[in-house]
Amino acid sequence: MQYRIRLIQSDDGWAVSCQSLPGCHSQGDTREEAVENIKSAIREWLQVEAEESGVSKVEEDLVAI
Repeated sequence: MQYRIRLIQSDDGWAVSCQSLPGCHSQGDTREEAVENIKSAIREWLQVEAEESGVSKVEEDLVAI
C-alpha cells in the first residue's frame, strides 16, 4: 500500500504525518530520516490497529506479476 505523507520543515528538523492514519506522526533531523521514521510509524500503527481489531498477524510482501 502507499500512503500520502505531509512533511513540514522547521529549524529543528522535519515533522511528518500520515493524515489517513490518525495519530501517526514522526520526525527526523533530515527529510530522508523523517521519511524512514514515518515508514516505521506506519508499520507500527497498522500492527496496533490489527491487534485491536483481533487480527493475530500482519505481514507485508512484494510480489511480481
